[in-house]
Amino acid sequence: MSDEILTIQELASYLKLNEKTAYRLASEGKLPGFKVGGSWRFKKEDIEQWILLKKQENKNVN
Repeated sequence: MSDEILTIQELASYLKLNEKTAYRLASEGKLPGFKVGGSWRFKKEDIEQWILLKKQENKNVN
């Protein structure tokens, strides 16, 4: 289990997204994150679970 916490910049790099896109998705509640002092943070473990969930949803659609 990883307790690694990512910043919005690290998350954007990890997901290969533009930082503005990552921020927008987080603000819309489409990415699992939380704010600390006004800055977004993301548990890497939560992001990995989110990726698995999205993969499963896409598999069910096709």
